[in-house]
Amino acid sequence: MNSLAAERLLLVDFIIEASPMPVKTASAIAERFYHVQLNKGDFLLKEGSVSNEYLFVTDGFMRSFAMDPDGNDITTGFYGQKQVVFEVSSFFHRIPSRENIQVLTPGAGLAITYATLNELFHALPEFREFGRSILVRGFSNLKSRMLSTITETAEARYLQLLQTSPDIFYHAPLRTVASFLGITDTSLSRIRKEISGK
Repeated sequence: MNSLAAERLLLVDFIIEASPMPVKTASAIAERFYHVQLNKGDFLLKEGSVSNEYLFVTDGFMRSFAMDPDGNDITTGFYGQKQVVFEVSSFFHRIPSRENIQVLTPGAGLAITYATLNELFHALPEFREFGRSILVRGFSNLKSRMLSTITETAEARYLQLLQTSPDIFYHAPLRTVASFLGITDTSLSRIRKEISGK
């Protein structure tokens, strides 16, 4: 993604796909977002801070993670191009986050602050509908993942992730993928070996 104009076009398409509206309205919304450069290792959010940016990823790859009681970091989500990244509870309730969001590969995005998002939310019914659509999509994905963890085997979860989000395996270390799947590195290596041998 080489220019701010190109990034905004990507965002406009994303907004309209998520919640159909006139291009002029979607463009006006996109104009309120500002460019953010993402360097490998950077934190968009650290545990204990309040999430204040709603980020649309135009390039690069990120992950969210939290620490378990033993001090292990457990991956809670992966985010790539044309995805929205923010910590919902912290952002909307203005409370310290229990999650971290870190850049895995260099990239860029378009962000909007909590204050500006609220301003648009109250001024534009179309933006409210877009926001609702994104939250419903996020909740649905979270529910599906939770049920998958309960009802499916580790192998089935791995195959599902490989089918729906193959880019994760190109950008994320296997240990972070294993923690996202709720298994150990050793189990993930065994599953991959067994599947490749079939």
